[in-house]
Amino acid sequence: MRKEEVLKELRNIGLVPVLRASSVEKAMALAEAIAAGGVTVLEVTMTVPGAIQVMRQLAEKRPDILVGAGTVLDAETARMCILEGAKFVVSPALNVGTIEMCHRYSIAVLPGALTPTEVVAAWQAGADVVKVFPCSAVGGAKYLTALKGPLPHIDLIPTGGVSLATAAEFLAAGAYALGVGSDLVDAKAMAAGKPEIVTETAKKYLQIVKEHRSKKG
Repeated sequence: MRKEEVLKELRNIGLVPVLRASSVEKAMALAEAIAAGGVTVLEVTMTVPGAIQVMRQLAEKRPDILVGAGTVLDAETARMCILEGAKFVVSPALNVGTIEMCHRYSIAVLPGALTPTEVVAAWQAGADVVKVFPCSAVGGAKYLTALKGPLPHIDLIPTGGVSLATAAEFLAAGAYALGVGSDLVDAKAMAAGKPEIVTETAKKYLQIVKEHRSKKG
């Protein structure tokens, strides 16, 4: 899948679940539960034990899932993830070397930024989309609205504070897609043997995205 197609798919789904788990097995189970709800985009963070193995298994067993690498802090890690099947690379911060590595492989790159200066710096460095993190710490959807005012040309994915209760607000504020954490990637539900909770939550998020787009026109 070409980079342009990856970015289009991210926008079409409208969600980027941030997968964190304590083992490869738990990560795979979460991925299956999320995908069962129709969300076929997944960011596997490098904080997951065996994260590379998770990416490899998903790339082999679930080619229908668009797998990205998260919490990528340097170019070497980005390259390793790309070679294991990651189709996009996400970071909580800006690392120019990581952006350059992704460009070398024509892979979508979503570095993190928070302030207007950081957002513009990330965009000028070659970000395809800028991850606004931690968005909840500085006002959530209202902060995203404030950023989009002077920066309408920069695509932003808010992460931190996105929930079923706030998703519509973030979309209305101009989010390219939503970075969703524990509100969707519910390890407690999985531990309780209730993957259907995760699946139903995924469906609810997709419905919110659908309703937003129908209102928009």
